Amino acid sequence: MKPCIWYVSKYVAPPAKVGAGGRGYLIMREFAGMGYQSVIITSDSNQLTEVAVLEEPYLFQEVDGMQLCWVRTMKYTAAKSLRRILSWLDFEWRLWRLPNDKLPAPDVVIVSSLSLLTILNGFLLRRRYKCRLVLEIRDIWPLTITEEGGFSRWNPLVLGLGFIEKLGYRYADIIVGTMPNLGEHVAGVLGRPRTTHCIPMAVDEAALGPSEALPAGYVEKYIPKSKFTVAHAGTIGITNALDTMLDCAEAMKDDSRVHFLVVGEGDLRVHYQRKYAHLPNLTFAPRVPKQMVQSVLSHCDLLYFSVHVSKVWSYGQSLNKIIDYMLAGKPVVASYTGFPSMINEADCGTYVPAGDVTALRREVLRYLEMDAAQREDIGRRGREWILAHRRYKTLASNYLAILFSPTPTETMR
Repeated sequence: MKPCIWYVSKYVAPPAKVGAGGRGYLIMREFAGMGYQSVIITSDSNQLTEVAVLEEPYLFQEVDGMQLCWVRTMKYTAAKSLRRILSWLDFEWRLWRLPNDKLPAPDVVIVSSLSLLTILNGFLLRRRYKCRLVLEIRDIWPLTITEEGGFSRWNPLVLGLGFIEKLGYRYADIIVGTMPNLGEHVAGVLGRPRTTHCIPMAVDEAALGPSEALPAGYVEKYIPKSKFTVAHAGTIGITNALDTMLDCAEAMKDDSRVHFLVVGEGDLRVHYQRKYAHLPNLTFAPRVPKQMVQSVLSHCDLLYFSVHVSKVWSYGQSLNKIIDYMLAGKPVVASYTGFPSMINEADCGTYVPAGDVTALRREVLRYLEMDAAQREDIGRRGREWILAHRRYKTLASNYLAILFSPTPTETMR
């Protein structure tokens, strides 16, 4: 029988639930399909997706050839709240008390952030089972909350998480990240280089089937005909830095050829709608289910994403949004200052400096004036690249090569 792999993360869920955490599930499902014993341990407190309803502290299921263990954990609604931290602690307490006799003993334990606290349980599991421990970084904490969350670097939470992060980087057997330049960050934390590996986000095969049709009247109401449409699809919140795009719409309000479309919901949607209500070239459209996203994007000409200026992006990105954009076969323009990947590798779009409205306006005009066939060629390159390089079967094989390598070398990637 092939080895057993545990994947432990407070935030992971089957992709059918359409929410955050699908990557870990899809990778583990590929492991199971290759004959590995695959175990996922997760919580029922993920407000970004649907989760199982637990009547008892633990729920054990067999799904897609895997064993799935749900842990009942304190719920919270606000991401920036004390209850979220308490929910982390609750998960760790219940993970420590997990009835392990109901699961096969692991040969490898993958601990995936968030939460970073789980690496502490990972050390205990490694000692108990004499297995290999992998620290997987999907979000770089505490850097994210000091750079983008407004926390002081001297905040007790930040100091505590920083200490745990350093322990993880120093003592885990293997370090894996979704971002391509994580090694630079790890070297900065440890004060010395250490090998890191990149296993990024990938394409869910279910997304390659025919897209579901949009609700009746959706296109007629929200997407104008005979306009060059620049679209952003996703959450409308502070981390998405949409001010640059909306200020660009303001700067181009007298150009009747171009229309800006924002698709999604979020904390800042009402604020933006009020602030930019006077713009004739800007539409806010409601969120659609993930299986309809490609149908929306098919009606657009140029797809957009943005970030704030932040050290976080110095280590690269691997965003589901970009995968969706590239699958749509449309050019992508990004207000992004950081380590480049995906878009530049596929040559399917452009990076402009984050926050630079003038540079974004210039790129919008350049794509507007471009021959339609040329834009189609750019978009096609993106779709072909993502399908060639970002399939979960390929990434799972790459991951297995890392998990069962003879001896990890101690040089930076």
